[in-house]
Amino acid sequence: MPVTDRVKQILSWYASDNPGTLTNLYRLLDTGTLAGTGKLVILPVDQGFEHGPGRSFLPNPDGFDPAYHFQLAIDSGCNAYAAPLGALESGAARFAGQIPLILKLNNSDTLAKVDQPISALTGSVEDALRLGCVGIGYTIYPGSGQRNRQYEDLRELTIEAKRKGLVVIVWSYPRGTTLSKQGETAVDVVGYAAHIACQLGAHIVKVKPPSAHVEQEEHKKAFEKAGLPIATMSDRIRYVVQSCFAGRRVVIFSGGETKSTESLLEEVREIAKGGAFGSIMGRNAFQRPRAESIKLLSDVMAIFKAA
Repeated sequence: MPVTDRVKQILSWYASDNPGTLTNLYRLLDTGTLAGTGKLVILPVDQGFEHGPGRSFLPNPDGFDPAYHFQLAIDSGCNAYAAPLGALESGAARFAGQIPLILKLNNSDTLAKVDQPISALTGSVEDALRLGCVGIGYTIYPGSGQRNRQYEDLRELTIEAKRKGLVVIVWSYPRGTTLSKQGETAVDVVGYAAHIACQLGAHIVKVKPPSAHVEQEEHKKAFEKAGLPIATMSDRIRYVVQSCFAGRRVVIFSGGETKSTESLLEEVREIAKGGAFGSIMGRNAFQRPRAESIKLLSDVMAIFKAA
């Protein structure tokens, strides 16, 4: 289909990038049900690595097979499918060209509990190119004592990825001993984390939906002085989008832990109302039976399409 004005506008925000990267960004924005709208719904399946196969796939045992997730992303009309190296290697040839792929380059597990979290590099830019991916994904933990190493590693990966024409998607999840559990999703902290990802060169930023809690005293003073509304989810989403270079970087929001369909769709409506570019939804999709998953993802896409 011809490139839409909205997609042209988004591509114009990345004028420093080479034609290869812009082409892959266009592929993401021009695939699936939301093609041409400037909105994205991505299926991420890194939970088997991050949380373990039992927690992740026993609710819907079809999910033990990576091919199931490729097909789910295709049949539901997602913009892309994101996963770690092994899962993508298992199906990249069989599903070649049918869905844009994102290689998750770093991962961690829950077998060890650490005070200052950091994920291990489990893939490379070369792997992403070999598998035909449009981009790489990388997790940072702002707030961790290991954050500077993560930022430095991401910088090197970003230079290589952009040089080779790939899109950079950053999962920015605040975490560490200096943050309270409530603070990990505080509106000031999520906005800060999103902004950090933008400053590190991300094309697309993934964060969690923010709560109304304000963690940092200095941010609380700034919010009160500016009269910033944060009472509703849409208010808070609007602030996070504003934190991403006044909305000139694509920011999408995770689905988080499994929720009821009604509460999940209500949250998505608020996220869309706040001006988000879309959702990246894993467990809430693939842990449901296939027909229910496809219906849910279709409903989510309809909300973003109408926003």
